[in-house]
Amino acid sequence: MKYLPVLVLAASSCLPAATLDGAPIHFTASGSGPTVIFVHGWTCDETSWSAQVPALQDRFRVVTIDLPGHGKSGSPKTEKLSMPLFARAVEAVRAEVGADRVVLVGHSMGTPVIVQYARMYPNHTAALVFVDGVVTLGKNLGRKPNTASISGPNGLKAREANTRTMFSAATTPELQARILKMMDSASEATAVQAMEAMYDPAIWKDDVIDIPVQGIFADRSGLNNVDYMKEHFSRLSFAEIPGTGHFLMMEKPAEFNRILLGFLEQQKF
Repeated sequence: MKYLPVLVLAASSCLPAATLDGAPIHFTASGSGPTVIFVHGWTCDETSWSAQVPALQDRFRVVTIDLPGHGKSGSPKTEKLSMPLFARAVEAVRAEVGADRVVLVGHSMGTPVIVQYARMYPNHTAALVFVDGVVTLGKNLGRKPNTASISGPNGLKAREANTRTMFSAATTPELQARILKMMDSASEATAVQAMEAMYDPAIWKDDVIDIPVQGIFADRSGLNNVDYMKEHFSRLSFAEIPGTGHFLMMEKPAEFNRILLGFLEQQKF
């Protein structure tokens, strides 16, 4: 069944929203100019980008989105979470804000989301930005994730332990607490389904995407695979931010925003 984006108005807050299969898709838009859509990672939400919005909104229309099942967005009742579903949610938001071509920025799991979007909606995709993103499963391709470890009575504790491995010396105690609270807010169903969606072999294709791509990664990141990215993203630019962990855009926002703005100002929307 094909789901089309529909404009709705959230009665309680009078904020615009999009819907997908009857589920509300929450987003926030600010500023004016070419549109940049920010997509968060696994069990995160739009607040991941709070340090980017004020830095960009004077020159760009900045849109932050809660993916289905995350943050203030609902989950479709007739379909499990998947990368194509996430991509359709992004498309619903793009249509709602009335942008034609957009740059998409994806953190962690948000990277395969925006890659899938570029495949499904190439006419609306101007460029992509990978933020310490999952670009390949490598030897894990075809394997099923161990979702049992993040389920049940000890599931949340296991999720928290996994999140702590993503921190660095730059992740202050206050930022650690904020990230843990954000990620703990996602339901078990969201955590399990989103993890399964990321391991779906159908989304890991051997294609080449020929649009501008900026990779911004933590130094010594386990997700960094420049050779793979050069092979599959023919117009790749790449940067690392020293002394950062997985949440580099929150840990060192000034450096991150400088790289991001430099890339955005070169794009043709």
